[in-house]
Amino acid sequence: MKVSARNVFKGTVSQVTPGAVNAEVELSFGGGEKLVAVVTMASLQSLGLAVGKEAVALVKAPWVMLMTDAEGYRLSARNCLEGKVLRVTDGAVNCEVVVQLPSGAEVFAIVTRDAVQELGLAAGVKATAVIKASHIILGVAS
Repeated sequence: MKVSARNVFKGTVSQVTPGAVNAEVELSFGGGEKLVAVVTMASLQSLGLAVGKEAVALVKAPWVMLMTDAEGYRLSARNCLEGKVLRVTDGAVNCEVVVQLPSGAEVFAIVTRDAVQELGLAAGVKATAVIKASHIILGVAS
């Protein structure tokens, strides 16, 4: 599968919480990391998402927010992945920041140069990648 999303996480559905319109789907990947996605009930059924099913989570890099000094804060965003900045690629307006998770998985984020400076993002700095559950697209092999 070739996609333009910089973040492609392969994993296994570990939990499904159905609702009237939407369902929460938890995908486990890497070294214990998890992502929670919100999908419609129609998507849940058409993709055949169920506990134990292999799936991929797609997240475009601009949908990933970054924070530092995250200790003591709770957010409404369901997905907060802690790691360390692996590298920062500088651009004219934006930068690509790669956060490496403890499992070795990498999360790509596109943030402004101002944000990189304000947060002190550089290789080796602790950072948390924040991803809203509604910004995750799930897919399965056909």
